[in-house]
Amino acid sequence: MPTVDRVDGLRVVIYPNDHRPAHVHVIGNGCEAVFNLNCPKGPPELRENYGFSQAEVSRIQTALGKRLAHLCAEWSKIHGSP
Repeated sequence: MPTVDRVDGLRVVIYPNDHRPAHVHVIGNGCEAVFNLNCPKGPPELRENYGFSQAEVSRIQTALGKRLAHLCAEWSKIHGSP
């Protein structure tokens, strides 16, 4: 499971055998959230949350939005176009 980025020490992961639509898993501190990227223009949207507070989700979502071009490119490298 490639870690393609980090947000405040949390791992941003794209699984090679995962499904569309383009999305990332954010993992850390015993929590995990999944965000659809909505490539190429975003914004990233929360799909699933297991343990992050609403404040943490908002912070992560903002950080992913700032890295959207990079994350969409990483998804494309692993899975082909989003």
